[in-house]
Amino acid sequence: MSGKVGIVIVSHSADVARGAAAMVRQMVGDDVPCAHTGGNPDGGLGTDPLKIRAAIESIWNEAGVAILVDLGGAEMNAEMAIEMLDSARGARVRICNAPVVEGAVVAATEAAGGATLDQVCATAEELSP
Repeated sequence: MSGKVGIVIVSHSADVARGAAAMVRQMVGDDVPCAHTGGNPDGGLGTDPLKIRAAIESIWNEAGVAILVDLGGAEMNAEMAIEMLDSARGARVRICNAPVVEGAVVAATEAAGGATLDQVCATAEELSP
């Protein structure tokens, strides 16, 4: 397996997604691939499966990608984005059921230590009630 698990942050708000990614980089550094996307195609609140797929592909590596989402619509669009990937890549992408900001930081911290995709998601998901 090459590289470290990447983190994709998906929010209905482009500002929230950008801010969460900035927090990950400030706390964990640039050693972990991190991408973000937020907002609908018109620039308003929402999410876009094509933008999510592009975020996944921008940081793709064989270690996989963990996605953190803020609301149900973001999760649904992330699932659609995963389905758009070829099956080999799609099998290495997981949506983590964790708070988007805190989960992203914890997931990135795990990834920085060389954890597997399953370990990264499991650790982030421990934050969920």
